[in-house]
Amino acid sequence: MIGPRKKLSNGQRAVLAAPYLWIVVFFLAPMALIAKISLSHPAETRPPYEPTFSIDDGLAGVVAKLRTLGFDAYRGLADDRLYLDSYLTSLAIAGVSTAIMLMIAFPFALAMARAPRRFRPMLIGLAVAPFWTSFLIRVYAWIALLKDEGLINHALMALHIIDAPLSIYATNGAVVIGIVYSYLPFMLLPLYSALERQDPALREAAADLGASPLQVFWRVTLPLSRPGVIAGCLLVFIPAVGEFVIPDLLGGSETLMIGRTLWNDFFANRDWPAASAAAIILLALLIGPLLVAERARLRAEERPS
Repeated sequence: MIGPRKKLSNGQRAVLAAPYLWIVVFFLAPMALIAKISLSHPAETRPPYEPTFSIDDGLAGVVAKLRTLGFDAYRGLADDRLYLDSYLTSLAIAGVSTAIMLMIAFPFALAMARAPRRFRPMLIGLAVAPFWTSFLIRVYAWIALLKDEGLINHALMALHIIDAPLSIYATNGAVVIGIVYSYLPFMLLPLYSALERQDPALREAAADLGASPLQVFWRVTLPLSRPGVIAGCLLVFIPAVGEFVIPDLLGGSETLMIGRTLWNDFFANRDWPAASAAAIILLALLIGPLLVAERARLRAEERPS
């Protein structure tokens, strides 16, 4: 029998309301503003767009203008191949980077989770050590490493592995390297958290039943680490899609990622409605994986143990 619900105090209500207030102020409100700009028309003014409607119009004026809204900016995106190429390139680079990070981070996370408990805080500290240095400085360091006259090419030529410098810098490959290096801790830590919580008795039981170490990994360790895999992939894939700094510094002129395209529209072309429309579509593309992951999490919680 379910007892009466306990009334929450004002302090408890405030604590529960704080995350929702944060989301409204710092996510929903800015996105509503961007959506409003995407329905506006470009203009040689400051800001460089002509609002379709304004609060000053009054309720009746806003309702009247809402009926005549146009979607010129969205139609322009469909007609311009640049945006489609930018979306596809961003998704491809982010997907490849995420897969590489997963393959690199999983063995390290597994080693951290199986290490003696007294060493784990030190290993976690080493995993997040790159964050102690400025993100921009770390990306600039990769420029010195990847250039034709950089350290990597010098080392390979000194070892007589190559005869001429490899063209790594200013390519999509350099962007992938930069993203993998910069976001690797965001993949590593969720994986470590999921692996560290696993009960060793499950692996021991599987081994006692005749499973080989490889079978124990595929049938016990990997399935139980799925929440960490999903969380890590989302944490690195979503920001990688909209990344701007790394493609701008490590990519070439042919590197078309949506972050650079949005920057050009906002600051070079000053076409804020088109840039806002592209941002709204990007948000719609990224909400899909989040909803799928949340649905998978809920199903896993509902599944009987």
